[in-house]
Amino acid sequence: MSDLLADTNVALGVSGSIAAVKVVELAHELRRHGASVRGVMTDAAAGIVHPWAVEFATENDVVTEITGGVEHVDLCGRDGWADVLLLAPATANTVGKVAAAIDDTPVTTCATTALGADVPVVCAPAMHEPMYDHPGVLEAIDRVESWGVEFVDPRIEEGKAKIATEEAIVTATARAAGDRPLAGERVVVTSGPTSEPIDTVRVLTNRASGRTGRAVARALVARGADVTLLHDASAAGGGDGGESGDVPYAEVVDVETAAEMTEAALAACSDADALISAAAISDYTVEPAEEKIRSGSESLTLELSPTPKLLDTVREEYPNLALVGFKAESEGDDDALVSRARSTLDRADLAFVVANDASVMGAAETRALVVRADTVGEFSGSKLGLGLVVADELGATLGAT
Repeated sequence: MSDLLADTNVALGVSGSIAAVKVVELAHELRRHGASVRGVMTDAAAGIVHPWAVEFATENDVVTEITGGVEHVDLCGRDGWADVLLLAPATANTVGKVAAAIDDTPVTTCATTALGADVPVVCAPAMHEPMYDHPGVLEAIDRVESWGVEFVDPRIEEGKAKIATEEAIVTATARAAGDRPLAGERVVVTSGPTSEPIDTVRVLTNRASGRTGRAVARALVARGADVTLLHDASAAGGGDGGESGDVPYAEVVDVETAAEMTEAALAACSDADALISAAAISDYTVEPAEEKIRSGSESLTLELSPTPKLLDTVREEYPNLALVGFKAESEGDDDALVSRARSTLDRADLAFVVANDASVMGAAETRALVVRADTVGEFSGSKLGLGLVVADELGATLGAT
């Protein structure tokens, strides 16, 4: 699928929340993204999901007790196996014990060991909402966060602080465990289609799904960036790796039209280090009717007006901002695609352009050319894989400035 967690060893600490029933699929998802996983379980967790299930999901033995084999040191010590300790789910009990350095379960003992050995720790809490709102629990979370532990915020639904999505947990784990060349950088990403109203019901739009833009945003976060994503959440479909219109790892600004996208981009770029425009922004708009146009057999003519180019508008406002463009074409070979990409690159003074055939719109896989002024790179694979390429290219660009 992608190498988001390639060559990463994840110690997965499972506590006694009912969300432990999701740990088998979480382990599979971590492995789909390249990780090796070893499970550590509390007695309470083993009463909810059998250790054999976790062993099956990870293809590794599961630690259910600390013995003379000092399993916590083997996993999370200074020379231990794990690159990151992921506590998922983490109960209020476990978070409180970690904050107080109480080591009475294999999970909390691994956490204390990891924190002392500077092994990154990621925590995905799950509990009833009143427990999550308890002052002591919030204080414990703040304390543990101050030690560098990354928390993946739960989803507050039905009076419960439900464990975050697998997508959010995997992304946070990759961010904690991997290289972060974009740490401290703020990046704005545009994604998906825009829609131009014709009347109160109908719109002009395109076939873009937003998968590529969301994949780019996710990859940027995994590489350490703080990301603002501009897209139409209502138009976003399923994405790479199970993504949906909900993007839990980035700040999201909901926009619909080309004008709204441009206005939001100008505002978001005021304190940004880069803009990546992966959206399929409408090239034309129309003056909408105030009411629904009545259907009938008569012909209807729409007068289309061109919309301003977002990259040109942002470049005029922010002459020194690093800009990256996407270029989709429906005809011509690679040479023609590169030529058109370089025309866009020169016009808006872009760092590079990602060029591809329009036929990949809505597809899970893609093929793209990364076009710079004097080089052309080629990528084929998942859109998340392309996102990682774009993130690394942007890291090289910002690192050189």
